[in-house]
Amino acid sequence: MSNGRSLFGTDGMRGVANLEPMTPHTVMRLGMAIAARLRQPGRHTRIAIGKDTRLSGYMFESALAAGIVSMGADVWLTGPLPTPGIAFITASMRCDAGVVISASHNPF
Repeated sequence: MSNGRSLFGTDGMRGVANLEPMTPHTVMRLGMAIAARLRQPGRHTRIAIGKDTRLSGYMFESALAAGIVSMGADVWLTGPLPTPGIAFITASMRCDAGVVISASHNPF
């Protein structure tokens, strides 16, 4: 991350799990940044996290949740759900944000 490049492309953050920048440390820091950005005085922040069933999703879910919770926000883990399911949960549960962890471009 120190090279000044953006972590995000048109479809979110991408990369190979456990190789920079797709490391648990980077994802934890991303969670912290999300929670800090959404923080509002007098209001508790809620963020839903869903994922697919690939092993890396479980690692990144824990790292992302740790970063979010460390900033005082609540995390709602949905477990494996497709992206439209996360969008539905985020809206229906009045979460401030929803995050999908997916490696759909990789094999199972």
